[in-house]
Amino acid sequence: MPRVFNRGDVWIVDLGPVAKIRPAVVVSIPFEDQDRALITLIPHTTSVRGSRFEVASQARFLKRGAFDAQNPISIPPPHLVRRLGRIHSDELTAGEAAMTRWLGLKQE
Repeated sequence: MPRVFNRGDVWIVDLGPVAKIRPAVVVSIPFEDQDRALITLIPHTTSVRGSRFEVASQARFLKRGAFDAQNPISIPPPHLVRRLGRIHSDELTAGEAAMTRWLGLKQE
């Protein structure tokens, strides 16, 4: 049975030797057969700097920290190890807004 990846789901993700294995939230929509099999995520960090691009998370299944919208990543599904849970819709909306600011996609 194929895994299902939904926006707002938090997964443990293998980002390789430099970025380690860490939680990340899915921000992309599901891909279809003709699309590239990629999932875009915002990684979680416990090294919080107080940046305007960090979104604090209140999820009980995560250590204290934030999602770092300055570091969106797109990876193939095999790099997602296991699903941890789902963040609140307000956190997902805040993450989208931070990523939009970082990428300069919309004026505020």
